[in-house]
Amino acid sequence: MKLSKSLANCRAIRRYLLIFTAISLLLLPLSLVYLVWNEQLQKIRGFEAFNMQQPQQQQQSQQAQAQPMGQTFRYPVLLLNKNKNKELTVVATGKTKNKWRYVDKDINQTHIPLIPENAVQTLTPQEMLQVEQRMDERRERLKDKCSAYGLDVLGHDAWHTPNTWEFLVNKKYHIIWCNVFKAASSSWMFNFNVLAGYSPSYLRKTKKILLNLARERYPRVSLEELREAQNDSLTFIIARNPFERLLSAYRDKMVFALPYSFHDKLGRSIVRNYRKKPSLAARSSNTKYPSFPEFVNWLLDQVKRGSFIDMHFVAATSFCTPCLIKFDMILKFESLTEDQLYLIEKTGLKRVIAPVWRNMGKGGRKTHELQQQFYAQLTRQEMLELYEYYKYDFELFDYDIQEYLQVARPDEGPTDVRN
Repeated sequence: MKLSKSLANCRAIRRYLLIFTAISLLLLPLSLVYLVWNEQLQKIRGFEAFNMQQPQQQQQSQQAQAQPMGQTFRYPVLLLNKNKNKELTVVATGKTKNKWRYVDKDINQTHIPLIPENAVQTLTPQEMLQVEQRMDERRERLKDKCSAYGLDVLGHDAWHTPNTWEFLVNKKYHIIWCNVFKAASSSWMFNFNVLAGYSPSYLRKTKKILLNLARERYPRVSLEELREAQNDSLTFIIARNPFERLLSAYRDKMVFALPYSFHDKLGRSIVRNYRKKPSLAARSSNTKYPSFPEFVNWLLDQVKRGSFIDMHFVAATSFCTPCLIKFDMILKFESLTEDQLYLIEKTGLKRVIAPVWRNMGKGGRKTHELQQQFYAQLTRQEMLELYEYYKYDFELFDYDIQEYLQVARPDEGPTDVRN
């Protein structure tokens, strides 16, 4: 009797377990569907309309085009769950679907505030003419030197292959920039983010990398896409003395590297591999980051091996390939104040962006003083090898190595030869 009761209880328990399992299997996909649906509801809070019809979209597009420069942008966006991240947005860069909603204002998407008329910086007509003459001379020199060195001929190496990797194309304002790192790149990355719709206040307070923010709005382009955009846009590059630019990059990415960052680890690796070399021992310091001679010797070895060169140290000629891609303006770091005002005037953006200098350097030292200190640590041979890599940057953009050779250490013998 007891046995039969136990068997009946076991059968009942098994029946309940089967029922529970079946219900769970049925509810699981429904739960997932609910979670996804609920998440989508969370994402679209705060939008203006739902399931907007195509005529409405066309009307809004026409109104946006008719707005004067600097007024409210309307981007198709999806907001992430506001409880997870109030700042992050996902921006639609492709086709606009009906279920997208349009917003005028978000924490990092607002109208571009116009610069007050009395605060706009401009050049006089005479100054504009002088800068225009400089631009003509720079373009002419670039063309002549490209031809002289055969850099305007297509080939299979980095010097003869068009590189569109670091171009930012703003079709709305018809302006294109090749971002040469350590050549006023922070200032113009800020400006291009403003032109993309990020509010200046957001850009000033965000901890996000400006380049990453820009790439959310400026997808990388192919050569064909770049050339098509150039038909009705102004393309510019900012040139800087290659040795001055390299020193700036060394100090930023090696001396002041963020702890545990990629460049901090790279610097420690350079120290491990180069500090023990006899030719560098006398010029090394007891620091966790590489001395300037150690860094330069590492860079020269990278060049000799044909290894990848970090975008902060790479020659601008191979990075932007100005002999293979047309540039309308060549700004220079040394005359940047006037050059920027000229560019902004020519693009009609004088009430939208301003020639603000950002990231002016670290440590409070003057550029000339730093050049004297650091390049005086290199031997003449090291400096000439370094020049050989940056030769085209010197030649195309009219810079001179002589002032650096004057402070170089003499080549004292075999012990100074890199090993």
